[in-house]
Amino acid sequence: MPTRTARTAWNGGLQDGSGQVELTSSGVGTFDVSFPKRAADDAGGTTSPEELVAAAHSSCYSMALSKIVADAGGTPVAFDVKADVTLGADPAGGNRITAIKLTVRGEVEGLDDAAFKECAEKAKAGCPISKALAGVDDITLDAALES
Repeated sequence: MPTRTARTAWNGGLQDGSGQVELTSSGVGTFDVSFPKRAADDAGGTTSPEELVAAAHSSCYSMALSKIVADAGGTPVAFDVKADVTLGADPAGGNRITAIKLTVRGEVEGLDDAAFKECAEKAKAGCPISKALAGVDDITLDAALES
């Protein structure tokens, strides 16, 4: 399996510094980061590690769910997956990811709601990014079929 690479060029201290994250393997872009904007409610046009984790989790989860639905005898038509990643205080000091909420709305042929939710839970437990984030205390899932 391949290795993917991103890099960050950072200048300055935590509060007054800033950086640029480059998605090196794909070459699709370079994005600004700063801690004050990371910790603010309004990102002000910058990304954050949490947003990048959310992107990784939602895309990985979508792929895993597609396979699990097919393995269960369903036909995946469309998924809309959102990952909300929360940064909060770590009781041991500093900050940590304190919660992730996955929300999926799916259009699937051949499975009822209960079977879809079972597949959704399996994807939550089994996608590689979920496994990588196993240290997060609170990863929740809200899954529903769309009619």
